[in-house]
Amino acid sequence: MPDLRLVIFDVDGTLVDSQAEILAAMTHAFAAEGLPMPARDAVLSIVGLSLDVAFARLCPDQSPDGRARLVDAYKDAFASLRTQNKEMGPLYPGARAALDAFRAQDHTFLAVATGKSRRGLDKVLERHGLTGIFHSEQVADHHPSKPHPSMILTAMAETGVVPEAAVMIGDTTFDMDMARAAGIKKIGVSWGYHPADVLLPDALIQDFAELPAAVDDLMGQTS
Repeated sequence: MPDLRLVIFDVDGTLVDSQAEILAAMTHAFAAEGLPMPARDAVLSIVGLSLDVAFARLCPDQSPDGRARLVDAYKDAFASLRTQNKEMGPLYPGARAALDAFRAQDHTFLAVATGKSRRGLDKVLERHGLTGIFHSEQVADHHPSKPHPSMILTAMAETGVVPEAAVMIGDTTFDMDMARAAGIKKIGVSWGYHPADVLLPDALIQDFAELPAAVDDLMGQTS
């Protein structure tokens, strides 16, 4: 059997197209504070960061208390949307098939490393029937924001996989920089929230159907 390996996924912009719900919750948060909504591209550029870091980038002139209120308003709006089952982003085409292909491999562990909260991730996993398929689930509640490598290092510790046998799949420079900081391989996806040409991954895929082979190539082994 091939050596154990770990395949780590970002969520928003990689597995799930969450932009509608993110933009809706952001619109609510800024309206609650009487502030103008940033441009769509600006909002999507911070997806993946922890909320406190994201709002610091979006509105650096606001006071810490003001940014904390924005965070709370965003969380409340997001929870309300999810409770009502509104604006729930779909899985990207081919995501489920790729996850199932990896799950069929006894030597492959799956993980997520996301800027979402525990509550937010649970809702996504439940909605898409993904509860229990990941061996390690790392969320913003327990780690510094990306690109700090804490989430990846913890996922490797939980699964017992060495850096040489781990790979991160993501759509943002935050994911790529996090992987680089953790000393693991990185695969960028072309369909996410950061332009593909700024990612600088070890491999770039245009479709989930390409992912299993890309992972095999980087890990130097076959499935």
